[in-house]
Amino acid sequence: MKVSNSNNRFCAFLRGVNVKGTNMKMAEVCSVFAEAGMKDVSSVLASGNILFSSEKKVEELKKTLEETMSAHFSYEAFLFVKSQREIETIFRENPFEINPGYHIYGFVGVDGIEKILMSEFEKSRKASGEAAQIISGNFYWTVPKGNTLGSEFGNILGRKNLKNSFTSRNLNTFEKVLKKI
Repeated sequence: MKVSNSNNRFCAFLRGVNVKGTNMKMAEVCSVFAEAGMKDVSSVLASGNILFSSEKKVEELKKTLEETMSAHFSYEAFLFVKSQREIETIFRENPFEINPGYHIYGFVGVDGIEKILMSEFEKSRKASGEAAQIISGNFYWTVPKGNTLGSEFGNILGRKNLKNSFTSRNLNTFEKVLKKI
């Protein structure tokens, strides 16, 4: 078996997996990725973080995998492909201090989504300690535990008009992805 180098290792972050009736077993998702030509496929957690290797370009990977996932699972799939280096940057450049009372989220999405998210965040009412920053083109949000879905910004994130533009993961998920990639 060929050992992959970090230049062709990726993680696909799927949006909307195992929420609101879209239930998928990660083993089946990994099989779909393998059938689509991806190598060294594995998953991290049940929230749709699929690690794989490929020589193809990110744009081609995104298109191929969204089409394959949509056809196999009969739903409109949205996913965002990040290279190992991009994931390392997201994790390393987190601007917020780790605090056991807060969640820290990193966002992956289409080009320019960080500016749209920041604009929406700035217009929203904030919980005490809730904050957001853009670092190196990546949007980060910290929110007190228990307020993620209850915050005004958290509700904005669920808007249908944004669903194909981004997905978010807790910083702990990025760390787990990096340990396994």
